[in-house]
Amino acid sequence: MRDLDETDLDILRLLLEDARRPYSEIADRVGVSPPTVSDRVDRLQKLGVIRQFTLDVDRSTLHEGVPVLIEVELRPGADEPATDRLAAAGQVERVYETADRRLLAEATVAEDEAGAVLREALDMDDVADYRVDLLSEAVWEPQMVSPEIRLDVDADSDLTRTVDHN
Repeated sequence: MRDLDETDLDILRLLLEDARRPYSEIADRVGVSPPTVSDRVDRLQKLGVIRQFTLDVDRSTLHEGVPVLIEVELRPGADEPATDRLAAAGQVERVYETADRRLLAEATVAEDEAGAVLREALDMDDVADYRVDLLSEAVWEPQMVSPEIRLDVDADSDLTRTVDHN
């Protein structure tokens, strides 16, 4: 078991605030050298803690359509990769799958075209029902929620993240 130490967590918090923050600035704020920050970020990437560095674009400023939340209820026995296919649709930004296999997708679509997005991405025979709601606001603020995060690595080097919310 490898615990993330306070330095790892501080680096993650700073990158969550601004993933383009220079390693030299992170090093100054955390109290280590820039090469140490680089090594730790590389290790966190290899362990799967950091999956990617992304860009959060406000698509509404690009006049690409209206922001919507699409809720899809899948039929029992529906094709498994429905979540991946919906996420691959160009207009869809985020997809969540609930435990009961409902899909929630945040998308920016031309007015009245959410149904077309679904028809292109999914086999409609797998869809029991869907609903589209116009979003008035969407806020995405990633946070470090838990003060204690451990990484459990077994003998085969498979990685399991354990989060303790105590």
